[in-house]
Parts: sequence; structure tokens; C-alpha cells
Amino acid sequence: MTISQELSAPLVVVVGSTGSQGGSAIRELALSDKPYRIRGLTRDTSRPAAQDLIKQGAEMVAVSATPEEKESLLAAFQGATYVFAMSQSAAKAGKDTEIAEGKMYVDTAIAAKVKLLIWSGLVDMTEISSGKYPNVYHFDSKAQVTKYAEEMGVPFVNVIAGLYMMNFTSPLVAPKKQQDGSFVLSMPVPPDSTVPLLDTAHDYGLFVKKAIESAQGVPRVEAYGEVISYKDMTEQLSEVTGKSITFAQISEDQFLQQFLGAGMPDYIAREYLEMYLALHVYGYYGNKDLKPRPDGLARLPHTWREFAKATDWSKVLI
Repeated sequence: MTISQELSAPLVVVVGSTGSQGGSAIRELALSDKPYRIRGLTRDTSRPAAQDLIKQGAEMVAVSATPEEKESLLAAFQGATYVFAMSQSAAKAGKDTEIAEGKMYVDTAIAAKVKLLIWSGLVDMTEISSGKYPNVYHFDSKAQVTKYAEEMGVPFVNVIAGLYMMNFTSPLVAPKKQQDGSFVLSMPVPPDSTVPLLDTAHDYGLFVKKAIESAQGVPRVEAYGEVISYKDMTEQLSEVTGKSITFAQISEDQFLQQFLGAGMPDYIAREYLEMYLALHVYGYYGNKDLKPRPDGLARLPHTWREFAKATDWSKVLI
């Protein structure tokens, strides 16, 4: 794994360099047979993850995408051949804040004259569902940035991460223990409903690398490891862990109560309800036919089974 120090190598600026997406992008670019210099952006360069990247040869810069740091962000983008950018989730920052942050990355990339902006976007669920599901804010806000980038004419690739496999290790979504000791994964959709899953920290960078190195030039890359049904997910997880794990379709109200009972605000509970319903009806990428497994990558990304085997479930299935 080598991060180039040669000035002749293309400079890749990576926003969110210590996170799962940005960190994965840096790792895969460092493993490429092509040389890349790396400038990682993060809010705090003193964090252990940032210090580790410095030791590996990355240049680390502390900067945030806020109006107050507009000039600092431009300075961080200067000299870049490629920029990978992602925004805070609307669920945490708010939809308007996320859109403003994403647009700042687009404007700054244009001002810095970068060769290519790689954006971590999602599809517009309000638009795809013709207004049926208007509350999937973390999808729609990223989609608004995508549209803005297209309107502004910046050289651009949208690398859309699939549903995070790691989501199913969180207390809100993970299979819940029953009185008989078994576990149940409860969703407001049928067991045969399928989703494209991604082991983000392990594999997202494969698709960023593809976006940069693709000879054809592609406007959108679907980043996923496997398309799988919830039923198959639970069966495989049961086989891997040795625990009894099944899937149950629950009502919309029951799903809401799971989130509300865990202390989640109503708007977030409804956002995730509508997300899962929209994914079932319209597909994660908007009814696009997907291969069961992606191709054209430096290596194959993890399947759900491989992710499950590599994960410590002892603190999840309790």
C-alpha cells in the first residue's frame, strides 16, 4: 500500500478522509498500480485515524464545508486533479445544511478547476415515487446536490453507495432477541424484497477508483457488493452465527414504534420507514436492473455472508 510522494502523480483530495467512505477510497487508491498523491480533509487532524494517514504518506488538512471556511476549502482543493466529496447526513445536519454543504463542494471544485469531482450521492425518492415518499431526506438532499452539479457542468461522477451492511449491526435495525432466545429481523416489507448491500469501509473505495480510472467515463456508478433478499440475509446470518434468526414483516406502525420507542424523533422514524418502503417499491437505484454481483472492479467486494463472517456479532445479538 503506497501513497505517492511524486509531484508528477495526480493529486486526489478526499473529503471525509477518516470516515468509512473516504478511508476506503484512500486505501484502494493506495493499492492501485497507478500512482496517486492524497490530500485528506477532516475536521480534526489530531485524531488517530488522521495521524495514521499521515504516517502512510497522506497530506492531512483540517477544514469544514461551512461559509466561514470557504477560502480554506478552496485552498485545500487547489492543485487537485480529482476530488472525492461527501456530505453530512441530513438526518444529523438537516436537509438544507446538507444541500448547502454539497453545493459548496461543487462550487469549490469548479473554482479550483479540478479534472473530475466524484460525489457520494443518492437518488431522489420524492421524485421517483411521484411524491408518495417525500420524507427520505438523506436521499433527496444528496440528489439535489447531484442535480446542481449537473446544472453547473462540473466534470462529475455520482458514486452511489448501496445500503450499508453495517446498518444491520446497529441496535435500531439489528435482529431483536425474543423470549425463546431466538432473534427476528423486523421490516415493513416482504421477506423476498431485495436490496443492494455494501460493506462500505471495506469496498466503497473500489468504486471510487473505478470512477477515476474508467477509460469510458461514466456519469454514475452503483456501488454495492450483492443484491440479496431480507429472507436470505437472515438465513445466512443464522448459519454464520449459529443462532436462530428469522425475518418478520411488520406493519408500518410497528416499525415506527421500534424507532420511537428507542427515543428517535418522529421525523427520523418516518424517514426510515419511507426509505424501506420506497426501496421495496421503486428500488434503491430507481428501478434500475442490477446484476446480482458487480463487475469491472479491481477485486470482488464482500457479499453479505462474507461481511457477516468478518463481523463480531457478540455485542449485537444479545
